Amino acid sequence: MTIASSSPPSRLPLGDATGAGTGTKSRTRRPTPRENQGDGRLAAAFIAPAMLGYVVFLLWPTLRGIYLSFTRFNLLTPAEWVGLDNYVRMVHDPIFWDSLAVTVEYVLINIGVQTVAALAIAVLLHRLTQSALLRGIVLTPYLMSNVVAGLVWLWILDTQLGIGNEIISALGVDRIAFLNDETWAIPTIALINVWRHVGYTALLLFAGLQAIPGDMYEAAKVDGASEWRMFWRITMPLLRPVLAVVLIMTVIGSFQVFDTVAVTTAGGPANATNVLQYYIYGSAFGRFQFGYASAMSVALLVVLSAITVLQYRLTRAGQTDLG
Repeated sequence: MTIASSSPPSRLPLGDATGAGTGTKSRTRRPTPRENQGDGRLAAAFIAPAMLGYVVFLLWPTLRGIYLSFTRFNLLTPAEWVGLDNYVRMVHDPIFWDSLAVTVEYVLINIGVQTVAALAIAVLLHRLTQSALLRGIVLTPYLMSNVVAGLVWLWILDTQLGIGNEIISALGVDRIAFLNDETWAIPTIALINVWRHVGYTALLLFAGLQAIPGDMYEAAKVDGASEWRMFWRITMPLLRPVLAVVLIMTVIGSFQVFDTVAVTTAGGPANATNVLQYYIYGSAFGRFQFGYASAMSVALLVVLSAITVLQYRLTRAGQTDLG
């Protein structure tokens, strides 16, 4: 009995297996110019609302403000070109420099306390619990507007009727005029804004901590590293880019403080809380010196731009230690 031997099936070229002839290459169909034009129009339609808002509410007011900074303008008469007169006046204005000093004091207190507190909250949320409920509770004060937060704390810290001073008095300590004393006013306003913003800042840092691989902490624990050592050797170096961006954002926001001052102290007592934004507002809408107010706004823009560039370079915000 003879068994018929069958030869193994021959292997076809990839082109033959897919139905194409031998030696032919599959070609991806390129979109036609008309299709590219249609995609461009669709993209422009989606971008247009945001671009319109950018031009109307940011670019045009900025350019208009720069122009007005070289003029004398009070809304009642046409703008009169005065060149650098507003900037010369600003350099010789003691109230401007005092307002800038008050603003810097506020920024240093606000940024220092807020950054440390937010970092501590973020690390605790990351290392001890992943509860979404706790993150929501931490974020709750940020959902309140600056005006409402200022009014609430104005009532709490009222010298005569505020519950805060009632507690201090019950402890046998003299009542403190938190918002009516030159020494306490700026630190109090700074801490009010820390209370409102620290939760949001903590969640930004918490998001950065989520990007750090957990294997690094596990390996460090195996090597016997303590939580404190892991914080300085793992958490801080790898969190640096996110922390740098958060610092840039909070510094810019702190220099623009206005709402809390307006509803609590109105720049007082004795200009102790007359921050730069409030002085600009008073010059423009209180004394109708829009040209001079625009010059101070441009000066603030230059200062913030310089600080942002310096922060970006010193903190190496665009680089990461993650391999």
